[in-house]
Amino acid sequence: MQVTLLHHTPLIICANAIRTCWQSFDKSDSGGKRDKELIDRVGNKFKHSSTLEHLYYNFYIKGISRALLQELARHRMASLSVKSTRYTLKELKDEVEFTQKDIKRAKKYLVFTDVALVDEMSIKALENLRKVLVQGISNDKAKYCLPESYKTELTWSINARSLQNFLSLRSSKSALWEIRELAKEIFNALPEDHKYLFEHYMAKEG
Repeated sequence: MQVTLLHHTPLIICANAIRTCWQSFDKSDSGGKRDKELIDRVGNKFKHSSTLEHLYYNFYIKGISRALLQELARHRMASLSVKSTRYTLKELKDEVEFTQKDIKRAKKYLVFTDVALVDEMSIKALENLRKVLVQGISNDKAKYCLPESYKTELTWSINARSLQNFLSLRSSKSALWEIRELAKEIFNALPEDHKYLFEHYMAKEG
């Protein structure tokens, strides 16, 4: 799994939105300590969290399973553009047969668990998909054979308020193991001066 932060909104944008309410622009320090404290006080402590929606983050997420993709789709206040199976399944056509010994080669396409039988069945499903594709069946029909473990990638955009909710739910021990890892990687990818807005929403490990 690989998470890259492509773009983010500067903190001063959120601070200015808050200061609009009181017309206190003269107290701004251009996204410095005073503005950061204002955002935390109004957005978090006073629970006027709608002001946090002025902060946006854009990530490129690579190497997650389609099972995790379904979990991401449940977060409504986010936008995602996903690698298309209609146009990209041809990547399998030039592969030779996948056997149970081809773990390293299969990892290019699959997210593996720590359960040997599950991973074995995923490789079988991958080989079944390859067989369908080499028969010339269209990607639109062949993709119905896709295993949930099949890797995908996407561009994901989310505002700070929704990201707090995401991290709170998905860093929890009760969340899917793969999305817990994603939550941690997303938090780590955030700009250092933004992390203070989210650190209290990350579940404690241990």
